[in-house]
Amino acid sequence: EITKGQVLATRTIILWLSALASSIVDNIPFVAVMIPLIQEMGHFGHIANITPLWWSLALGACLGGNGTLVGAAANVIVAGLSERNGLTLSFVRYLKVAFPLMLVSIAIAQVYLLIFYFR
Repeated sequence: EITKGQVLATRTIILWLSALASSIVDNIPFVAVMIPLIQEMGHFGHIANITPLWWSLALGACLGGNGTLVGAAANVIVAGLSERNGLTLSFVRYLKVAFPLMLVSIAIAQVYLLIFYFR
């Protein structure tokens, strides 16, 4: 209802929402919630081609996990390994570097989606 079936707006919201949500919580639960919603959009005919929506969800959830220390399991592992080797990697220190980089990667994903799924 928010996007009135406009593919570009729907893609953009899914991409950015999934990125921000995945940086705060693990991406698996968020993706599990979003899958039925995207499928419903296809079933009810609001959007004819939902392929760009799947890509938006995949890119946002994957790249968004890089935004915070708790966003992905790999980030937690790196923090543990760095602490074992004498370098404490705090949440805020990680956030200051990683979150802006995550925003840039999501912006690049947005451009990618615009190029390959122009509409």
